[in-house]
Amino acid sequence: MKLYYVYILKCSDETYYTGMTNNVERRMREDEGGRNPASYTFSRRPLTLEFVAEFTNPFIAIEREKQFKNWSRKKKQALINDQFKLLPNLAKKKFKKNQEVQTLSFSIPGFPLRYKPDSNCR
Repeated sequence: MKLYYVYILKCSDETYYTGMTNNVERRMREDEGGRNPASYTFSRRPLTLEFVAEFTNPFIAIEREKQFKNWSRKKKQALINDQFKLLPNLAKKKFKKNQEVQTLSFSIPGFPLRYKPDSNCR
């Protein structure tokens, strides 16, 4: 069975890099060795492997990689530190207090829908 990995590296400038590979050790050697001068990590070496998740389905691995790349720094740190209970509350978008919630309306022929975000939704 082939395995796929989503990983998070901490760069020397304290930023995080998220990637996917089928061989973490090889990928670390490539990134640390500066194989690709155009890569994000090239000028941010040395690198530290902070997190690895293993997948058997490459499509799910790609989906998780994209998801993690869009996360805030704090949310990535919670994942790295196994603080899973904090993840739902660490949304990237911060809303201002007293900001009015928009109501979205749309319809599908024969099936009208109306969606209003509920404060109880998580």
